[in-house]
Amino acid sequence: MFREEVAVSTRTLQWKCVESREDSKRFYYGRFILSPLMKGQADTIGIAMRRALLGEIEGTCITRAKSEKIPHEYSTIEGIEESVHEILMNLKEIVLKSNLYGTRDASICVKGPGYVTAQDIISPPSVEIVDTTQHIASLTEPIDFCIGLQIESNRGYRMKTPNNAEEGSYPINAVFMPVRNANHSIHSYSNGNEKQEILFLEIWTNGSLTPKEALYEASRNLIDLFIPFLHAEEQDKNVEDNQNRVSLPFFTFHDGLDKLRKKKEIELKCFFIDQLELPSRTYNCLKRSNIHTLLDLLNKSQEDLMKIEHFRIEDVKQILVIIQKHFVIDLPKNKFFIC
Repeated sequence: MFREEVAVSTRTLQWKCVESREDSKRFYYGRFILSPLMKGQADTIGIAMRRALLGEIEGTCITRAKSEKIPHEYSTIEGIEESVHEILMNLKEIVLKSNLYGTRDASICVKGPGYVTAQDIISPPSVEIVDTTQHIASLTEPIDFCIGLQIESNRGYRMKTPNNAEEGSYPINAVFMPVRNANHSIHSYSNGNEKQEILFLEIWTNGSLTPKEALYEASRNLIDLFIPFLHAEEQDKNVEDNQNRVSLPFFTFHDGLDKLRKKKEIELKCFFIDQLELPSRTYNCLKRSNIHTLLDLLNKSQEDLMKIEHFRIEDVKQILVIIQKHFVIDLPKNKFFIC
C-alpha cells in the first residue's frame, strides 16, 4: 500500500493522484503530485523516478517464435495474408502480465481459414494476456498455423542480434518495459520568504500494471538500490568485528538438520521455494539465481546468497526464520555467521 504522508524533518510530504484513466486495455495514464518540496528537490526526485519507471520495472513479453516450416524471417507462407516478418511484429505488440522468472514456452495452433489473435496463445498458467483481441495473422485457406513461442520476463529493451538466431527459431525485439513513457514537471511558488516546489509525475503504462502500481514498483526498486549506502557504517563495523571470525556456510546446521537433509534429500529436491511463502522480492532474487528448490537453497552459503543482486542480510535472516518455522527446527543462533 502507498503512504500518502511521509514525515520529513518539520514538513510533511503529501502525494496525490490527480488524474487516472484507461484509454484502452493496453494504454493506461496516471498523473500524480508530490509536495511541498524545497527548491531543487523536485528535479532530484523527478529525474530518479523517471529513470526507475523506465528502466527498473520488470515486464513480460514474447522473445522468440519457433517453426521448422518457416524458411526465413522475410518469407511468405501460402494461405497466410501477412508475411513472417509482419507476424513477428504482431507478436511483439502482445502485452503479457505474469510473475514468472526466466523463460517459459507457449504455443499457437489454429486451423484456417480465420483470424489468429492473442486469445489463441496457449500459455503457462502464470501468464495472463492483457488484450486477447490483439491481431496476429489472417489465414485465408484451410491450413494449420502452428508455432512455438518463448516468453520471458526481464527489464528494459533487448534488440535481436544475428548471433542469437537459430534454424527454425526467430528472435523478436523484446520490449520488457511496462511503462511506455514517464514525464515530470515542476511548479515553483513562494511560501512566505521560502521557495517551494510541487512535483508532477505523468505515467503511461501498457496495461500490464496501472500507473499507481508502476509508481510503487519504481519507488521500491529505487529504495533497494540505495539501501547499501544506508548501512555503510554498519557494514564497516561488521567487517571489523568479523575479521577474526570464521565465516561458516549459512546453512551449515547442527547434526539434527544434517540428518534431516540425508533422510529427506529426495523430498527436498521436490520441495520448491514457492512453498515457503517467501516475500516477493526475496523470492524474485532467488529465482533469478536459479534457486528453485529447498535443496538448491540449502546448498548455498551465506556468502553465495549475499552475492545475489539486491539481496540483503535481512533477507538471509528472514529465510532462516521461515525455514525454522516450516520444519519446526531449533537452530541455535550462535552457530550462524549472522548472529
